[in-house]
Amino acid sequence: MKSMDNAHTIMTYKAILATTGKMLTAAQNKKWDELISLEQECRQLTGMLIMEDPEPILDNELLQNKIRIIHQILDDDAQIRAITEPWMMRLQDILSANGRTRNLQQAYQTIDNI
Repeated sequence: MKSMDNAHTIMTYKAILATTGKMLTAAQNKKWDELISLEQECRQLTGMLIMEDPEPILDNELLQNKIRIIHQILDDDAQIRAITEPWMMRLQDILSANGRTRNLQQAYQTIDNI
C-alpha cells in the first residue's frame, strides 16, 4: 500500500475521531444499529492506519495534534463502553435465561414422551 503523507494521516485520525463522536451519540441515544454501522466505519478507518507502513514521521506540532486526537478517541471509546457494557450484560442475561427456559422445556418434553 502507498504510504500516507502527514496531512492524510492526520485527516484519517480526525475522521476516526468524528466517527467515534457519532458512535458516542448513537450509544447515548440507544441507536444500536447505527452504533454497529459506525463501528464498522471506524474499523475501516483504523485499518487504513494499520496498513500504512511505516506511518510518516510527524513534526512536533502534528505529533502533538495526533496525540490530542488519540486521547479524545480513547475518551469517546471509554464513554461508549460505559454505556454499552451494562446493556450487553443485560442482553447476555436475557439470552441465558431464554436458553435455560428452552433447556427446561426440552427436558419436560422428553419426560412427557416417555
